[in-house]
Amino acid sequence: MPQTITLDPAATPQAIETRSFAIIDAEIPEPRPFRGELWQVARRCIHTLGDTKILADLRLSEEGLAAGVRALRDGCTVFTDTRMAASGLPLRRMAPLGVTVTPLMALPGLEETARRLGVTRSRAGVATVADRLAGQIMVIGNAPTALLALLEALEHGAPAPALIVGMPVGFVNAAQSKELLRQSPWPHFTLLGRKGGSAVAAACVNALAELALIRRE
Repeated sequence: MPQTITLDPAATPQAIETRSFAIIDAEIPEPRPFRGELWQVARRCIHTLGDTKILADLRLSEEGLAAGVRALRDGCTVFTDTRMAASGLPLRRMAPLGVTVTPLMALPGLEETARRLGVTRSRAGVATVADRLAGQIMVIGNAPTALLALLEALEHGAPAPALIVGMPVGFVNAAQSKELLRQSPWPHFTLLGRKGGSAVAAACVNALAELALIRRE
């Protein structure tokens, strides 16, 4: 006989999100590795990937949270390595803060710059904005090459962003680039190992934007 399946009654977007967070809280009881506002960021990452096991590999800091919220409240630019990450940052959250979202892939003349430098478009994008990152947020959810390029630029004296959200996904240099970020001195959020992606990287900024909006009120 077919197995009886019990459906959760949550049906609206808000109800589903609230119920999801309640399930995550129940499955990961206190004491947790993150508390307060950092738990709100961690919980949104878990919700986005549907995987409680990522908690062990999440690296979030109070310094990064404070810097990220402050940058958003100041109306910073959020640079993203992909259009997908940019699309995960809805206008309804960013516009009230005066935040601009700029995907590197949409920078004018990027193809020409990449050809001239003989590098990937991700590296070319980082090179294009490297001198204007001070006080901004850099979100990398797809391209390890972008994260490596960013770290190299910072080591050579480029102004540091307020926060680096470095969560590229994949099998080639994703884990390595995030380990280098973890060892770096710059404020950052990351998810160690192969897992990551544009959605979870954007989720971090969404969580920070919600905190920034609450504090502004």
